[in-house]
Amino acid sequence: MQARPAPVAHARTAVICGGIAFGMLGLAFASVPLYDLFCRVTGFGGTPMVGTAPAARVLDKTVTIRFDSNVAPGLGWRFTPEVPAVKVRIGETHEIRYTIRNEGSRDATAVATFNVTPELAGAYFTKLECFCFTDRTIKAGETQEAQVVFYVDPAIADDPDIRDINTITLSYTFFPSKPKPVAAVAGAEPKL
Repeated sequence: MQARPAPVAHARTAVICGGIAFGMLGLAFASVPLYDLFCRVTGFGGTPMVGTAPAARVLDKTVTIRFDSNVAPGLGWRFTPEVPAVKVRIGETHEIRYTIRNEGSRDATAVATFNVTPELAGAYFTKLECFCFTDRTIKAGETQEAQVVFYVDPAIADDPDIRDINTITLSYTFFPSKPKPVAAVAGAEPKL
């Protein structure tokens, strides 16, 4: 005859299973912000690095930086860089301006995302100033300017996988911003 497990063993098993389920649920919710953090820290997936100061040295080697600008369908904006490409010395700080025009009949709010190709270059493309990931509202018919300040990290010359690269593309896309909940608006009272 087999002995029946004690109620304490059942409770312990239930607690462990519940803890594992809640842990997995927590990891599912945390995976997107953790992946985003990983990409920003490592440059993985073409995510440019964010810098706080210019490069410590400038090399004689040059690289062409191409600027790709896109707008999601239905937004009604025209978004263009001041030049399609520039040739820069590696480590040299450079600024590029963009023109954004709302050609629609209504005011619109959008946010820009970006990436760098080839993806391996993302770890060496360092932005000091950028207009990305910030909501931007443009009135109907209005034109605004935005700029990005960047350099290519001289450490790229030491990476055998990418040191011979001649062209890097910085690509931005504007997407309509998601509406904010009423309670998230500063000073707004939640509706009951």
